[in-house]
Amino acid sequence: MPAQPILRLLFVALLTLCLPIAAFAQNPPTEHTITSDGHPLALWEKSVEDPKGHILLHHGRTWSALPDFDLQVPGEDLSLMEGFNALGYSVWALDARGYGGTPRDASDWHTPDKAAKDLAVVLDWLQARTGQQINVWGWSYGSMVAQLTAQRFPQAIRSVTLFGYPTDPDAEVPVASGESEPERRTNTAEAAASDFIVPGSISEAAIAAYVDAALAADPVRADWNQLHQWNALDGEALDVPVLLLQAEFDPLANTDAHARFFVKIANPNKQWVVLAGGDHAALLETPRARLIKASVDFIEWLNL
Repeated sequence: MPAQPILRLLFVALLTLCLPIAAFAQNPPTEHTITSDGHPLALWEKSVEDPKGHILLHHGRTWSALPDFDLQVPGEDLSLMEGFNALGYSVWALDARGYGGTPRDASDWHTPDKAAKDLAVVLDWLQARTGQQINVWGWSYGSMVAQLTAQRFPQAIRSVTLFGYPTDPDAEVPVASGESEPERRTNTAEAAASDFIVPGSISEAAIAAYVDAALAADPVRADWNQLHQWNALDGEALDVPVLLLQAEFDPLANTDAHARFFVKIANPNKQWVVLAGGDHAALLETPRARLIKASVDFIEWLNL
């Protein structure tokens, strides 16, 4: 490994040891337990009085909701939940099976179909609670879950934002052959810091806080199988308003693939926004304010 990444990891490790635990517990969210097919799902809430609307966040492949969406760093505003709160929206964040506060199910595996059904159950619960349709906001793998849910269970969805969308509409995932055991791989500090690739876009203190919070919430990587179920993703079956949100330097968000996907989206209420200077973790970096504004502008554009 080159010297610079090694020095960064050493700095992050030392800084993490120096940060008080209280730094990660300021203004904690309210936890709800929603049951899907008998399985408990952890749902986190940060609400405001008389909200303009409701936003439901879904995390990505490796880390759960709170490290991603409610990171607390002394002297910095990095919580996506609180960023949306500041603009008048109540915010909810789901931990998928095997992540954060949600245990694995008896199979030990998560799948795209389970993820979409779980998200639909939570959306139905939220719509019944609030009396409103919900704006879904998915990051990375979570954007794929959001799309699959919107295709199959659109009734409770007002809009979908897809950020860090890591797939190609023309790709075909092969069906895996044979049975395998869940890997239960131990997550690492290096993995937790790996998305922060644009120099100067995030402080070393924030990286350290993220690493600490991510490893505390998700010490073991969740296991997925039946990934061929992602082949059901189809823009032509996506008939809700869609914001495709792309960061300029996101290595997982391919511009050519985005273009081919965008033209296929069935609903004419759609936008594609590129965040200059951002990478896959732009929601925690200097483009954060523009990411939040672009998301809210799209939601409010639908009211015009």
